[in-house]
Amino acid sequence: MSDHLILTKNIHHANQASLAGYESRGGYAAIRKALQLKAEDLITEVKNSGLRGRGGAGFPTGTKWGFVPKNTGKPIYLLNNADESEPGTFKDRLLMERDPHLCIEGMMIAAFALGSHWAAFYIRGEYAYPTRQIDRALEEAYAKGYLGKNIFGSSYDLEIVTHRGAGAYICGEETALIESLEGNKGQPRIKPPFPAVSGLYACPTVVNNTETLAALPYIIQNGAQAYRKFGTEKSPGTKLFSASGHINKPGVYEVPLGYPLLEFIEKECGGVRGGKKLKAVIPGGSSVPVLRADELAGVKLDYESIAAAGSMLGSGGFIVLDETTDMVDACLNLQHFYTHESCGQCTPCREGARWVEKIVKRIGSGQGKTGDPLLLEDVTRQIAGHTICPFGDALVTPVLSFMKKFPEEFNSKIEKAVSRPLLKVLSPQGEGEETAAEFGVQG
Repeated sequence: MSDHLILTKNIHHANQASLAGYESRGGYAAIRKALQLKAEDLITEVKNSGLRGRGGAGFPTGTKWGFVPKNTGKPIYLLNNADESEPGTFKDRLLMERDPHLCIEGMMIAAFALGSHWAAFYIRGEYAYPTRQIDRALEEAYAKGYLGKNIFGSSYDLEIVTHRGAGAYICGEETALIESLEGNKGQPRIKPPFPAVSGLYACPTVVNNTETLAALPYIIQNGAQAYRKFGTEKSPGTKLFSASGHINKPGVYEVPLGYPLLEFIEKECGGVRGGKKLKAVIPGGSSVPVLRADELAGVKLDYESIAAAGSMLGSGGFIVLDETTDMVDACLNLQHFYTHESCGQCTPCREGARWVEKIVKRIGSGQGKTGDPLLLEDVTRQIAGHTICPFGDALVTPVLSFMKKFPEEFNSKIEKAVSRPLLKVLSPQGEGEETAAEFGVQG
């Protein structure tokens, strides 16, 4: 299956990352076409395509652009959110490394449609090589006159710069990203106002994911209806999935939205590693609810189908867990990440994350108490919905969904802990029970 490829069609060509290679396959034809159109027509075309944000929220891209106010007298900024830090998510990295000019052309189209003359790549701090690839591509584009003043002979000017984050997960949240770009600590802002009205330097700002922007050259060059030939009515187009975990062929795969989930594991990912049984799937990155294997029949890889199954498509970080997985250990692994990455701005998140990790760790180490599941639920209730940004909700989702979907594994460890017999220690004089050492932890 390759006739559906939009984003990854050319990444296997050795020279695709160069300007010459990109242009030899039609690169920069879409921005040339876009510059001949009216900005409002471009926005309408993107709305008609049904393109939804690929960073996780899935919000319609054209509608988001429509929130930018007109004639405010302030500059408008476009920010490419390449701060890809969600565990299991590494799709944007592929685009930046293999097809950087595609990412740049997408930004140029979006910037022109928005009336922006300054745009920035905000790239994850750990992504040194992708940053070098983007920088190299930008240098080529500037040298050719594709960026800067009067691009492609038009009256339109555009500057694009790169900015590397410091490796903080929260800077993937758009307002924290903006704070970071302004030179401040990367912590989220209270909304409203939303960035479209008051973002970077209090000016109208649009933050789009890298994959979202990379889809624009195809849409503008071929039209909205061509894009809608792929996917479903409510989830049109294709989507990148970064597949990892217990599969034979981990990697990034582009499939039409609506692709059957189990078929994706078998055909694209090569099946479960070692011929073992499938136990669970985290379909959209570590912050979305886990699904058991028996819940996956008939589920498709699109926003609506995944939601109906009880999870989210999210960023497309597709993690497969086989029958050997200890779900308490897996949960603890994720909780450690979220505890480490809490920015500390909100007390429920800062303190609650540590308590959640501590309790899960206690259960996993065989020291659990009878009331721990209820205690976890109580602690998570104090976090979800009580923080400035969605990070608080994201950190409680794994533990709640893991406990809900695999209660027997949590309960089994707790039952073993509380039923451990007390060991009596005799005195050295053999005069009976002088002391008692309690090795078991009581509930």
